[in-house]
Amino acid sequence: MTGYEIRQSLRTGRHVYATCIVSPSTIWPKWLVNTGVDFVFIDSEHTPLDRETLSWMSQTFSALGIPPVVRIPSPDPFEACKILDGGAVGFIAPYIETPEQVRELMGVARYRPLKGQRLQDALRDPNTLEPELRTYLEERNKHTIFIANIESIPAIRNLDEILAVGAIDSVLIGPHDLSCSLGVPEQYSHPKFIDAVGTIFKKARAHNVGAGMHWWRGVHDELVWAGLGGNLLMHSTDVTLVVQHLTKELNDLRAKLGDSSVATGDCHSASV
Repeated sequence: MTGYEIRQSLRTGRHVYATCIVSPSTIWPKWLVNTGVDFVFIDSEHTPLDRETLSWMSQTFSALGIPPVVRIPSPDPFEACKILDGGAVGFIAPYIETPEQVRELMGVARYRPLKGQRLQDALRDPNTLEPELRTYLEERNKHTIFIANIESIPAIRNLDEILAVGAIDSVLIGPHDLSCSLGVPEQYSHPKFIDAVGTIFKKARAHNVGAGMHWWRGVHDELVWAGLGGNLLMHSTDVTLVVQHLTKELNDLRAKLGDSSVATGDCHSASV
């Protein structure tokens, strides 16, 4: 799908399938083409990927027809501009808590390349744009995907106002951060966590915005999240999938050979 098609699918409630990539290996992109992912989420918030590496990854995935969406290290419009300039189709802004943060990022997602006072005027009143310029900006930015990480109590409290800004295509829960903000760290079956997920998803869908959670603990739970209204299925991370699958196969091999040692395969890379 194109960026525009992904945006429309997220907003209309159709299922969108994605996965997180943290490895810059040149081998990954060509093999992911046949998995059926609609886009890849490249994380630069919790990984040491630099700007040049992110650009190479984004350009490669784009060339193979897989839209790359990069999570920036902070909800900073300048960081969002950098990854779009590098070839990303969209960005994920971490730890969004206020509508003001969204308005600043809307300037990148919907009015790029406007800057300075011209941009501030457009954000305050889009009618300040000449018709020709407005059409140009809409066409230029129609593929830009804007996803907001919702992962705290203040974010939930302000969520209606955050979504009312109108620029966000989907919310994405960071389960680890959300569980910590709720005071139930890594207790993903706790009623407080389940209620928070349901609230976030319900509000997002009421605003015709996509809803999802980055999840790595199995398809069964993802079906539960989908039942609560989630339509962005952000499934696991490359390193997590490798560790889980390798651990299972090595434990099976150990059992067949009569070895008693068993590995746990614990991997928290996708829980951030």
